[in-house]
Amino acid sequence: MEGTVVAVVLVAVLALLVLRSGMRVVNQVERGVVFRWGKALPSYRHPGITFLIPFADRMRKVNVQVVTMPVPTQEGITKDNVSVKVDAVVYFRVTDPLRAAIEVQDYVFAVGQVAQSSLRSIIGKSDLDDLLTDRERLHEGLALMIDSPAAEWGIHIDRVEIKDVQLPESLKRSMSRQAEAERERRARVITADGEFQAAQQLANASRIMSDTPEAMQLRLLQTVVEVAAEKNSTLVMPFPVELLRYFDRAAQKLDPGLNSPTVPARTPAPAPAPEPEATEQP
Repeated sequence: MEGTVVAVVLVAVLALLVLRSGMRVVNQVERGVVFRWGKALPSYRHPGITFLIPFADRMRKVNVQVVTMPVPTQEGITKDNVSVKVDAVVYFRVTDPLRAAIEVQDYVFAVGQVAQSSLRSIIGKSDLDDLLTDRERLHEGLALMIDSPAAEWGIHIDRVEIKDVQLPESLKRSMSRQAEAERERRARVITADGEFQAAQQLANASRIMSDTPEAMQLRLLQTVVEVAAEKNSTLVMPFPVELLRYFDRAAQKLDPGLNSPTVPARTPAPAPAPEPEATEQP
């Protein structure tokens, strides 16, 4: 009887050990691909506790989180023959754990190599202006080039971004001189346009003042007031003749019979009488 009890206990302990050896835990961010006698099962194990057949099953865990992988700096020559260095970053994730575990040996390394070759290809097909300004189109082209082989491995490329474009120092100096010249050109155009508009307004003002001399006098007095407001200089202003003419015309309007000039004309002096000639006496 005692031998039977001991045998039952030993069997129970062995069963627990076997169950314990076959028990696995799959995390929330992972999926388990089970190989039974070396052949992958058609369905993968979801997060939680799962049991494997001891000595027959082997499970490989595949992470399904988004992987952020920097692409090393790649040096290339653009379409317009400019040597540049470009680095990028790739965001991808596993969508089919079975294919990621079977079709490719190391999917992270494989995606990295495809990203490097695609980045060099994009550099050779693009102009320098596209690398500096049209980044969105290049991002889409890079994502499409990397996603084509990665889709066969059960991997989806979420996004590809170019981080930095390094230019030669000589090209940087040339671009800075070009930008400075462009800014100087715009400044000269703006100054010339302002002078042109000011000349037009001055010409219009001169035509108006020529029709109304009073406006010219008012403008002169306003200029005197503006200069005198500084109080740091002495202003010598001659009495304008136009102002005398203005008062003369105003007086003629008040007294129409007054036609004499403002300053009376000088009458010529009478000529001296000729002296009588002397006569000789015989």
